[in-house]
Amino acid sequence: MNRFRSLTAGVLVAGVFAGAVVFAQAPAPGGPAGATVPASGRGGRAGAPGGPRAGRDLGLALRQLNLSDTQRQQIRDLVQRRLQEGKDVQQRLRTAQDDLRTATEALPMNEGAIRAAAQALSLAEADAAVQQARIRGEVFALLTPDQQAQARTLQQERDARVSARENRQEQRRDRVASRPPRQQ
Repeated sequence: MNRFRSLTAGVLVAGVFAGAVVFAQAPAPGGPAGATVPASGRGGRAGAPGGPRAGRDLGLALRQLNLSDTQRQQIRDLVQRRLQEGKDVQQRLRTAQDDLRTATEALPMNEGAIRAAAQALSLAEADAAVQQARIRGEVFALLTPDQQAQARTLQQERDARVSARENRQEQRRDRVASRPPRQQ
């Protein structure tokens, strides 16, 4: 479970950095409305780094905020600067994940080593979360007051959709759990 959480945190941080660049890009020439061209000049598939959905990790629906060219460039520059800082955090996360895996697989078991490695991983994950929040705050500060209000509204709508989906999933689990066992 810890490995999955650690891996998820690492992917999240990488996605934030890569995704924010994507959302800051100008529309692709001759492409459909809302299409973007990543900094590399290549398109990616949806949800992949460089793809059209990669920047959702920031929690800001930048595509829907009608960013100006200046704002796009500012966001692109900000994220590229933060990418360099993020490399250190990513490396620390990977090292901490490897250390924890090594400690848990070691024989004989060393509880102290496992706890120390888990604590180091928690600190690395916390650093990644703080860095993500900083980037989100800096990007948010680049928005106009109207765009900020619209971003807040979009976030509330997203939160409501997520909550409704979680409720539906919980109801399904409850229905499945309450079914009588099958007779064979």
